[in-house]
This record gives sequence, C-alpha cells and structure tokens, in this order.
Amino acid sequence: MFANMLKSLIIHERIETTIPKAKELRRFADQMITLAKGNTLAHRRRAVAEMMVRYNTLTPKDKRAVKAGDTSSYNDDRNVVEKLFGTLGPRFTERLGGYTRIIRQQARRVGDNAQKCYIEYLSE
Repeated sequence: MFANMLKSLIIHERIETTIPKAKELRRFADQMITLAKGNTLAHRRRAVAEMMVRYNTLTPKDKRAVKAGDTSSYNDDRNVVEKLFGTLGPRFTERLGGYTRIIRQQARRVGDNAQKCYIEYLSE
C-alpha cells in the first residue's frame, strides 16, 4: 500500500489521505528524496526496489512510438523513477531534510469519520 501511495505522491506531488497514513508515508517519501539526491546507479536500483517498480515489456509498436519520442505508452512505473531522479532530486539539493508537508483538513471522511489531510512535497 505504501509503495503505491509513494508512487502517486511522486507523480502528482500531492495526495489526499488520512493522518496516520500520511505520517508513516513521510518516512518513505523523505528516504526517496535522499536517494534521488545521490543519483547513482545503486541509488536508482534501491529506489526501484523500495517502490516495487515493475517494468512491463513493450510491444514492438510501443517501442517504435517511444523511439519517436512518445512516452504515453509507458505505465506510471516507468515515469516515476525519471520524475524522482530528474525533477525532485535536483529540487532539494540544498535542503538537508524535511521534504514533505502534511496539511490537515477540517472535513472528515464519510463512512468512518477519519480526519483527512494532504501530504505534499515542498516547492523550492
């Protein structure tokens, strides 16, 4: 569950969840940024393993489209690593920690009355 939430957080940079889940997700999100700041092959492999990224094989038609520059045939798993190491890692090079923010909402979730919040990456 946390791997999927982490992938969504990296792609969208902001997700809505409950407060206990957000507090636990913050640990993993900050670790991924720390890995992305290093930007080595070992860090990429570790990030792929932590987020359980699955690279589905592309059909020959999809391979031709990707070679032409169309990356829409990729699933989000392929794009999440590139966004992490290409966009988010360089954004936080000067920052030493605390890459995420939790914003509590007044509204509560319908059904179990759990308090909702947003967790997002800081924009520096």
